[in-house]
Formats: sequence, C-alpha cells, structure tokens
Amino acid sequence: MQTKIENILDWLNKPIHAAPLTMFRVLFGLLMAFNTVRFWYFGWIQNHFVDPSFHFTYFGFDWIKPLSEAWMYGLHVLAFLAAIGIMLGFFYRLSALLFFLLFTYFELIDLTYYLNHYYFISLVSGLIIFMPLHRYFSLDVRLGRVEETDQLPRWPLLLVQFQIATVYIFAGLAKMNYDWLFQGLPLRIWLPADSGLPIIGWMFKYPETAYLFSWIGMLFDTFIVFFLLNRFTRPAAYVVVVVFHTITGILFQIGVFPLVMSLLVLVFFSESWHQKVLQRLQNVVYSILPAKQSESGSKTIDLPRLKKAGLFLVATYMLFQLTFPWRFIAYPGSMYWTEEAYRFGWRVMLVEKAGTAQFFVRDGEDGREGEVYNREFLNPHQEKQMSFQPDMILQFAHFLEDHYKAQGMKDPIVRCEAWVTLNGRPGQLLFDPQLDLTEVRDSWAPKAWINPQQR
Repeated sequence: MQTKIENILDWLNKPIHAAPLTMFRVLFGLLMAFNTVRFWYFGWIQNHFVDPSFHFTYFGFDWIKPLSEAWMYGLHVLAFLAAIGIMLGFFYRLSALLFFLLFTYFELIDLTYYLNHYYFISLVSGLIIFMPLHRYFSLDVRLGRVEETDQLPRWPLLLVQFQIATVYIFAGLAKMNYDWLFQGLPLRIWLPADSGLPIIGWMFKYPETAYLFSWIGMLFDTFIVFFLLNRFTRPAAYVVVVVFHTITGILFQIGVFPLVMSLLVLVFFSESWHQKVLQRLQNVVYSILPAKQSESGSKTIDLPRLKKAGLFLVATYMLFQLTFPWRFIAYPGSMYWTEEAYRFGWRVMLVEKAGTAQFFVRDGEDGREGEVYNREFLNPHQEKQMSFQPDMILQFAHFLEDHYKAQGMKDPIVRCEAWVTLNGRPGQLLFDPQLDLTEVRDSWAPKAWINPQQR
C-alpha cells in the first residue's frame, strides 16, 4: 500500500512544462477582470447588492450581508485588481486569495443570483491559490519575488482538467431525463422565441429542432472532454466547443459562461501548442518591457512536492465533487419540482419553471388578514426566482414574520398561495395555501410540506 501511494505521488509530481498552466492563469485572470468590469458597466453592483432591501441567503450562510454602497463598489475594484494580479502573476498568491474571497462573498449575498458557472469560478479561484502558477512568465518572476522555472508538477494541470470535466460530464448526465430527451423540453418552449434570428432562426419554428438540439446538447456535454483529451480529435473538438458555446450564448442569457468555457478548455491542449502561443505573447510583451535576465531560461527549480497529506486533501476534494451532485437520490420526488439538492450539481438550463407566489399575513391576535405586495421588498428578479423555489418562499415568509412583528403585529401568521408550472405543464399548488409557514423550519431534511408533482 505504501509503495502504491508513493508511486501515485511520483506520477502526480512528475515535471511538465509550465506553459499550459501559465496560459490558464493568464486567461482566467483576464476573464475575471472582464467579468468584474461587466458587472459595473451593466449596473449590476447597484441592482444586485445595493438597491434591494432584502436578500435571500444560502442555507447556513445567513450571516453573509452586503456592505454599504461605497464598500460594495470598492470591493469590486479590489476584485478587478486581484484578477489583473492573477493574469500578470503579480503578488499571485495574495491576488488569487483576494479574488476567491471577494467573488465568493459576492455570490453568497443573494441566492436568487445563483448560477452554475459562478460556482465553477469560485471553485477554480480557490484551487489556484495552492498552485504555483506564477513561476513562469509572471511579474513575480521579473521582480525577483520567486525563481523562474519552466517546469511545474503534473497535479495542478490534472486537477484543473478534472474540474472542467465535472462541469461538462455532470451537465450531460443531468440531461439524460425523459423531458429533455423524449419531450424536447424545455427547448421546445424556448427555441420558437428565437425564430426571428437571421440565417438559423427559421429552424426554431419546428419541434424537431428542439429534439435534435436536446440530443446534441446531451451528447456534447457528456463526451466532449474525452475528445479534448485525445490529441487526434482535439482540434475538431475545440471547433465544436466554440460553435456550441457561441450558439448557446446567442440563444440564451447565460452571461460569460460560453466565453469562459471556450477559453479555459484550451488547458487540454498540448504543452508544445501552449509554448508556441506563449512564445509569441512573450515576444510582444518583452519588446515593450525587456525580459529579466537569468542564468538559464530552462533552469529547473526544486518545486514543493505534493505529499501524503496533500494527496489526501486532493482526493477528498475530488471525491466531494464526484458525489455531492448525486445527493438528490436521498430526497423523494422530483428535484426539478422540489428544488431539493438541485443546486451545485451542474444542472445547466434543464427546466422551464415559472410561478406566482401571493403572500398573506394574519394577525394572530385579532385575526385580521392582509395581502403582501412583494415588490415592496423584492426587485423583479428576486420575486421571479422566489416564486417557484420552496426554500426561498419559506425564507421570505420568515422575513415577513419578523417585519410585521417589528410593526407591532402580534404573532403574525404567514401563508402563501404558490402556483408553479414546470416545462409547460398545467400550474399546480406548490403546497397547502393554508399552511402557516412561520411554523416551518428549513433544513437538510426532505421538505414533506411540498405537494407531490402531478404529471
């Protein structure tokens, strides 16, 4: 057993050229800087973090709160600088740590803005803190903060590739369901709205296109990584990646995800390919800013080896990533209906779900009941997301309880009439509209108060 572990460690610590991981660092930092500017440009800092009077929190993270307007803008400036630091390899460890903390903080402020690719970014930004990606083509090298080497251990590259693979493969496995493959849903609902697009729009009028795209999407997500790993199929596979993500980016509002994945999957390309690209980039950069002179550009530095404790941590992380998306098995009913264990499983745009949630508050002392105007507390996006997600409905009900208590109401009773439709099916009540939600507490346990989905 001891020998096997040592053999695994030797394989994981085997030196490889630093070019693929260096390119990954540069691209990731550039993309994150772009994404931060994008948040500022579209006014999302104000809309997401400053204007709302109420924020939906992740279970167990209700202590995460937004700061003042000046602080939120200032922290986004700091996140931008941290992303630039990652890209340039400037105070790299500090930059990576700051970006991870700040980006994850922003995402934890409001549950209604959860996206799979934001979760992916948090994971990657956390992983690279522990990777020596600044030892080649970086300002840290030029400023003499670290010794330069064109050799890095193999394990960081494998871990990055593994993380990207989980996104694709789990997204593909999630699409292996009846609605997606045999009903063409929800694409059969979405695609006709884009029938006015030039050149390809005419296809979206036909239901057959939805079925075709559903199967293509499942096959692409499930198998694309395997084609990227094969050097013979890699060039064609990358063309497919770019075309697939370009089309999905045009058709659906999924932010920077298509651009992020189109660029970061380059990490699957060969060392020689990355060396050629980096050499051209170095020629441009060093023509402006001469490279630091060193004794040997190919000098190999004795980098810290992954030891048994590190191997245990890496294996634990990978095991978590492989098992956590399957936790829905522990819950009865359809996770698409109950939303239990739906998040953090790489389920990308799998359902068309909509609802209305009308709240009523009754004074527990005199029995008077009034209707709540949701927009008094929520912005349109928050109200839309809350209307069909039971944990958010419950969270808002408890907020209303506290709010009306503060207004002087005695023992307020909060109920909600929530109608939800899933993939175009007739709407149904999500739970008993007479249920006093103030008596219900959220937990990891199955939500028995949710009505079963009617087929």
